[in-house]
Amino acid sequence: MSASTRPAPTKLELLELLAAIGTAQWRDFAAAAAHHGLTSTQARVLAQLNGPLPMRGLATLLVCDASNVTGIVDRLEARELVRREADPSDRRVKNVVATDAGREIIRRVREEMQATHGALDTLDETESATLYALLGRLRPTMEKDAR
Repeated sequence: MSASTRPAPTKLELLELLAAIGTAQWRDFAAAAAHHGLTSTQARVLAQLNGPLPMRGLATLLVCDASNVTGIVDRLEARELVRREADPSDRRVKNVVATDAGREIIRRVREEMQATHGALDTLDETESATLYALLGRLRPTMEKDAR
């Protein structure tokens, strides 16, 4: 049966494929982070910091208790990869902000994800554009409760 006559995959088949790809990408991310002395969770925090983010928001994204985030941020702050700032609209809220060093280290982690880069290199330009568009359509729905 050719690809054009194969029945559309079931949702279960799609979920299994997404899970396998997600697991492999996460393993690659964790290995690259380890080369920079970061745990995968510390690197994930840095990857989330596109701007100031409240500690509680980080806990929601990481699916953990706010008390866990405090320890993670403490360690990143000790390495001068993030800093805490009072929220301008509510001084009781502490935002976490990536420093230049933090942004640089997460850029390098992403750059060093060889397995992921290698997999993406197997796609031609059209396939890359199609994948990007499809994932872009899924992302808002998948992230709607995370922020």
